[in-house]
Amino acid sequence: MGISVFWSRSFLMSRTMLWLLFIVNLLGTIYGYIWYDAQLAKTFNEEPLWMLVFVPDSPTASLFFTLALLYMLFPPAKQTGIAAAGRSVIEGLAVVCSVKYGIWAVAMIVAGAWQGDVLNWQHYMLIASHLGMALEALLYFRFMKGGIAALTAGLSWLLLNDTIDYTYGVYPWLPQQLDDDVPAVRLFTYCLSFASFAAAVFVWRFRRKA
Repeated sequence: MGISVFWSRSFLMSRTMLWLLFIVNLLGTIYGYIWYDAQLAKTFNEEPLWMLVFVPDSPTASLFFTLALLYMLFPPAKQTGIAAAGRSVIEGLAVVCSVKYGIWAVAMIVAGAWQGDVLNWQHYMLIASHLGMALEALLYFRFMKGGIAALTAGLSWLLLNDTIDYTYGVYPWLPQQLDDDVPAVRLFTYCLSFASFAAAVFVWRFRRKA
C-alpha cells in the first residue's frame, strides 16, 4: 500500500474519515467561536450589531467546511436548482475561506514570533489546526459540486470581509508586536484572498480534467 492511498477517493470519502473530520471540524468551530468571545463581546457593546458576523473569521470558515461535510455524509437524492446553488455556494465558501484563514492565522503567529512574541502550546496547536484547515479544503474540493461561480462567490465574501475588517477595525486581534504593522497586514490579507481563490481554481481545473 503506497502513501498515495491517503489522498485517494476510497480513503478520503470513507464514512469513517468523513465522520472523523466532521467531528473534528465541529469541535474546532465551537472552540473557535469561544476563542473570539472577548472580541465578539467588545464588538457587540461598541459597534453596530451587523459587524458581529465579520469578527470570527476562522471558525466561520470551518463552519462552512463542516456543512460541506454534511452534504458528503448525507447526499440528497434530489436537489432543486436553488438547493443545488446553495450547496455550491457553501462549498465555495468552505474552500476559499478555509485556505485563506488557515494560512493567515499561521502567518500572523509566525510574524508575531519573528518580532518577539513568545509562543506557547496554544500557538503550536493553532498552527497545526489551521494548516489542517487549508489542506483539507484543497483535498476535498475535488469531491464537491461547487465550481468557478461558487469560488467567485467565496472570493466576493472574502473581499467584503477584508474591507469591513480594515475599514472599521474589526479584524482579528493581532499579536501586540504587530500593532504597528496593520497596513502591511491589510495588504497581505487582501493578497491572500486572491491567492486562496487562485489555489482553489487550480484544484477545480485539475478536477475537471480528471
